[in-house]
Amino acid sequence: MKKALICGVSGQDGAYLAHLLLTKGYSVYGGSRDAQMSSFQNLTRLNIRSQIALVSVNINDFRSVLQTLLKVRPDEVYNLAGQSSVGLSFEQPVETLESISIGTLNLLEAIRFSELPIKLYNAGSSESFGDTGRLAADEETPFRPRSPYGVAKAAAFWQVANYREAYQLFASTGILFNHESPLRPERFVTRKIVAAACRIAQGSDEKLTLGNIDIARDWGWAPDYVEAMWLMLQQPQPNDYVIATGHTRKLKDFIRIVFEQVNLNWEEHVQIDHSFFRPTDLAEGNANPAKAFWHFGWKAKHKMEDVARLMVEAQLTGILHPTDS
Repeated sequence: MKKALICGVSGQDGAYLAHLLLTKGYSVYGGSRDAQMSSFQNLTRLNIRSQIALVSVNINDFRSVLQTLLKVRPDEVYNLAGQSSVGLSFEQPVETLESISIGTLNLLEAIRFSELPIKLYNAGSSESFGDTGRLAADEETPFRPRSPYGVAKAAAFWQVANYREAYQLFASTGILFNHESPLRPERFVTRKIVAAACRIAQGSDEKLTLGNIDIARDWGWAPDYVEAMWLMLQQPQPNDYVIATGHTRKLKDFIRIVFEQVNLNWEEHVQIDHSFFRPTDLAEGNANPAKAFWHFGWKAKHKMEDVARLMVEAQLTGILHPTDS
């Protein structure tokens, strides 16, 4: 039985990944800064909390990371920890950089020091590319991040590449474009939109206040993307991969589709507040995920329209689809 340690198991990706690994027969260890105090609500919502061995590990503390690796001795480590909101990174740039960059470095150094044959997956981000215009970013596209979050993810990416080349570690980064699900907290715009639309459909007279709705992104379905994470660590050699649907849509389109799902006209319920605009933002994000398909056959099963439908359904019924097709 393979053992996997998921750092950041309580988040959206961590919970879906834990579910996937359990279905594949793994013994799954879930890392959190304080496993005794954390709620692990997402694991509970997926009905898997009792199947996860929860461990306290602070990836910003090298000693904590090393002790955990020596105790668990995992075959695979998934680094999904760290501050995960682009918007919040403008308010907390230091915490964002430390939690992502230092945490990744500690994991790499602890794996090297332990000399255990551990395979590492690192959660990269399309935010590292910055604004590429209409260019579909792939693994060769230069990084020009435009947010503290993007800067931190870019730094972590190069740390992984350096350790892979210098010490021959099996370490791969998935450069993931936006991927959503009902497990997102409401500070993420997609979940905020879905929750508000459903409340309005049920009788609320509120207005949904948003920032720039003309931004365009490649939006996917989180359960699809955690499968790509797992596949990266099953390859004979470590490598970096862009993970995306290959289809870009405006946020305005997502809003329209969500409101249509509850039989409402979005224009009657949405207002724009310019104070919500970020200091710097990406007008458009386009992706070319061909390498992942050619190397290990991964292709997104869901597009943005499917994501909107599944998120509304979950909001109204409480039913989650961790392996929905």
